Amino acid sequence: QFRDNIGPRSERGEPMGLRQLREARGLTQTELAKRTGIAQTVISEYEHGKRNIRLMSLDNALKLSRALMCRPDELVDGTPE
Repeated sequence: QFRDNIGPRSERGEPMGLRQLREARGLTQTELAKRTGIAQTVISEYEHGKRNIRLMSLDNALKLSRALMCRPDELVDGTPE
């Protein structure tokens, strides 16, 4: 299976998704919500799969990627399809 080496990886070498990126930056959901202006409940829903992260608005993707210092596509890298 092809695996690129682009983007942040977990300690096991797996792509990191929203939750892993947030935790790697030492942020709580509440802190990330304050930095982005996105409701903490929405962040939680993305992390727990209650809201499809692949369908998030471009605005939210840009806010999260800026706060987490990553590319927008990296927010979904650790999310199963």
